[in-house]
Amino acid sequence: MKIKLKDTIIVNVGKDHGRQGVVAKILPQDNTVVIEGLNQYKKHVKPSQGRKGEIVTISRPLDVSKIALVCPKCKQVTRVGYRFVEGKKLRVCRKCNTDI
Repeated sequence: MKIKLKDTIIVNVGKDHGRQGVVAKILPQDNTVVIEGLNQYKKHVKPSQGRKGEIVTISRPLDVSKIALVCPKCKQVTRVGYRFVEGKKLRVCRKCNTDI
């Protein structure tokens, strides 16, 4: 997956279209990511022993195909390229050609 933890991304579709956020969690088996403060829904939790019932706001995962990476250097939406330097694989911004 080309998106990593703490990357800044922008949402391309849905109710949060055009909003930016930071990746909080990655779920590679589902090809999804959880973004802080985006794609939030309310869940009703029933009361249980010693706890009151409440409405909780949770962030649901978004598919990777619905988001795009924002380059930390040039601040533009970009695709991710790769470059090999001394046996290490580095992510590269396709717009400004700097390491991400």
